[in-house]
Amino acid sequence: MGTVSLPDTWVYSLRLPHDPRAARVARMTVRAVLSGHGRGEIRHDVELLASELVTNVYRHSSGPASLRLTALGDGRVRVGVWDRHPHIPAPFGEPPWDRVAVVEGEAEGGRGLRLVQEYADRWGGWPIGDGAWERGAGKLLWFEVGERRRES
Repeated sequence: MGTVSLPDTWVYSLRLPHDPRAARVARMTVRAVLSGHGRGEIRHDVELLASELVTNVYRHSSGPASLRLTALGDGRVRVGVWDRHPHIPAPFGEPPWDRVAVVEGEAEGGRGLRLVQEYADRWGGWPIGDGAWERGAGKLLWFEVGERRRES
């Protein structure tokens, strides 16, 4: 009987409703997937950033979202979050990507996209479709984690 060797590339997708609990479901999913694949060293960063993006979908759009986790085979994990709202916020839009303003200490929000700049190795965003929100278009925001960990 031979041993089974697990692939180093994989993809998981999750459809999330417009629900305040979606960020928690996203965190739990990320935790389970990365722990199951032995990627505990990046779990906390990926969990935090995925949760921030899904929270923004809930706060700034009115429709569902999709979360996709992809192992790229070289130690990096890419996370993509799709929603129907067409606006691509900084730092995901056009360069310079460091346009996320520093938030005042007392503010209740506005730190999530800054965290992407601090903890992700790469990030970006793409418009989906023709930009017509009501026809199911929108955007995909993505980030990658793992490159800095490999270089350390």
